[in-house]
Order: sequence, then C-alpha cells, then structure tokens
Amino acid sequence: MSPSQTAQLMDGTGLAKHIVGEAAAKAAEISRRTGTSPCLATVLVGEDPASVTYVRMKRARCAKAGIQSQHIGLPAATTTAELIDTLDSLSGDPEVHGILLQHPCGPHIDERAAFEAIAPEKDVDGVTMYSFAAMSFALPGFVSCTPGGIMRLLEAYDVELADKHAVVVGRSAILGKPVGMLLLAKDATVTYCHSRTADLPAIVREADVVVAAVGRPRLIRGEDIKPGAVVIDAGYNPGNVGDVDFDTARTRARLITPVPGGVGPMTIAVLLAQTVEAAANQLGIREH
Repeated sequence: MSPSQTAQLMDGTGLAKHIVGEAAAKAAEISRRTGTSPCLATVLVGEDPASVTYVRMKRARCAKAGIQSQHIGLPAATTTAELIDTLDSLSGDPEVHGILLQHPCGPHIDERAAFEAIAPEKDVDGVTMYSFAAMSFALPGFVSCTPGGIMRLLEAYDVELADKHAVVVGRSAILGKPVGMLLLAKDATVTYCHSRTADLPAIVREADVVVAAVGRPRLIRGEDIKPGAVVIDAGYNPGNVGDVDFDTARTRARLITPVPGGVGPMTIAVLLAQTVEAAANQLGIREH
C-alpha cells in the first residue's frame, strides 16, 4: 500500500445486522411451526455495572430478534455450588434453549466449574470444554461468540486464510485460544502470542492476519503491521480504545476492524444466531 492509502474498515455493525435479521426470520419460523419461541437464559452474579449493562443490552437485542429471554439475577455472595445448581436447573429446563453466564462472576466463584454445568447443547456462548473441543476438532457444536464473529467477518471480506500466517495476541479460554483453533481449521499457520511474549513486535511484523485479543490498550503498534495485512482488533479498553494503535495501523493494513463497530457487534449477533440454532436443534426443526 502507498503511504496515501488507508485500510478498508471491516463493518461489523452492518454484518451483525444482517446476521441478526436472518436469526429473527428463523426464530419466527420456529415459533410458527412449534408455537415456541427460542429462549435465552441470562445469569448474572452480583450487580457489577458493566455486566448489568451488557446483560440488559443482550436482552434488548433478543427482544428485537423475536427471542425470548429469561434473566436470573443472583446475589454477589452466591457460592459456586449455588451457581452450579442454578445452571443445572436451566440446563434441564425444556423451555430454555440457550444459557449465557455473564462473566466475570467474582473472585470467589470457580468459573470453570460453573461453565461446565451448562449443557453443551445449550452452550450458545461457547464457553464449555465440550465446545472448545468441538472447535479444535472441527466437529458440530457452538463456537465461542467473539471468535465466531471474527471468522464470519473474515469470510464476509473474502480473506483467504489458507497458507497465511495468522498471529493471535491473547490466550484466553474464550477468545485467544479458540480463535486460533478456528483459524487453524481454515489452513492458516497460527502463532499464539501474549503480553509476555519476547519481542512481540518482530512476530507481529511477520503476520498476514493479526488478531489482537490481549486486553492491553494500543499494545500493537501500527509500524509493526505488515503492509497489506488484515488486522482484527478484539480488544476493548476504556475510552473506546482497542488493543491496536488504530490510526497508525490503518495506514499499513489492507483491512482493519474499528473499535467500536468491528468485532463487538458480531459477538452479540453470533450469540443470537446460535440461540436460534440451539432452539431449532432441541425442537427438532430442520431447515427446508
């Protein structure tokens, strides 16, 4: 790219609207054929302001898409055992098709134990070990929502992944690790990095595709982006700042996601789409 060119923005907001529209149409068809609307149960421990806002937003998006939502608010002092009991109950409830445990739940909660209490067929957020294994082995199951949204963005913009070097900066169980598995399944050569990787800039400079998901504002510098690379910024930090220095990176990248408006909307869109898919599976609905 010449110095006067800037990267094309990857419009997550527009693509998410399309995905939610498709999900809404499928939800309406399920309701028409069965008399039952897809239902997402949201579980929140405590009253963390950010988590309360996220859950409220997700429930509002559900309503617009014709998806019912059931909210379970638990006290901040809820124990791991009590939370597991709640999730077990929802897993066995035939009127609930998907379960979302809003996290973090608090330092006193064993989140992994709580996640594993979610039935795999209702794990529409893709947080269980079963879902991770399904992503790793390219088997049927639900993907983690943010990685799933990233893959849909790459597909929508015709990003060829075979034979390309993808560098994932981040190693969380529901973002960094699974997105690497999904990229690997598309024949990309994947390198995992993180905040403690030695000489991170040198590795980033080799990347055809960069996925920044480490939660460190502007950790990835624009001058370290390979000219013509695709940059996916999955970070979100205070002040609407991502993990990539956007202003400099866009002068070198071919495609880049903005923050906000890139990966974020795709996460919720995938959650809703997978809730509808879960409902269809559980109600025995097959597409024509």
